[in-house]
Amino acid sequence: MPSTFFVYRIIFWRCTTISDLMINEQIRDKEVRLIGEDGEQLGVMSSKDALKLAREAELDLVKIAPTAKPPVCKIVDYGKYRYEQMRKEKEAKKKQKTIDIKEIRFSPNIDTNDLNTKINQARKFLSKGDKVKVSIRFRGRELAHMEIGTDILKNFAAQLEDIAVVEKPAKVEGRSMVMFLAEKR
Repeated sequence: MPSTFFVYRIIFWRCTTISDLMINEQIRDKEVRLIGEDGEQLGVMSSKDALKLAREAELDLVKIAPTAKPPVCKIVDYGKYRYEQMRKEKEAKKKQKTIDIKEIRFSPNIDTNDLNTKINQARKFLSKGDKVKVSIRFRGRELAHMEIGTDILKNFAAQLEDIAVVEKPAKVEGRSMVMFLAEKR
């Protein structure tokens, strides 16, 4: 007796949305609030009627506010609408400024010339618009003399007070003391 193979054919219906916007037949709500191509309110109607109006105008029906009750749809040229959205996002990205936090580390027994080098490095970071995290790490018996670290950090902030402001004062975190500096506005 030959073996029998069962072939299962599974068909998935996929709703392809670009950037979570539903267009035309993808809109399955019973009622939608419709906005015309000129921006005028056309009122609340069934999605089929809204789609029919969009087809008559040879444009697309796009759901622009899915969380509203009823959802808001607009009759627009989808390609043009998508292009405008991408352009707005790109413009908003240009106006954003990312602020990095640069860290400068040293130990409590740092020499004055080394400290001046670190101060110049911090000055460079601050002039670029970055924030600076200054940390002193204590090892062994250095932990008994935390006041030395506090004095060094105060001196560090005093040297940079012409271009920097202490955003977070010196604070002990485990075996290190940390202070944050930001550019003066």
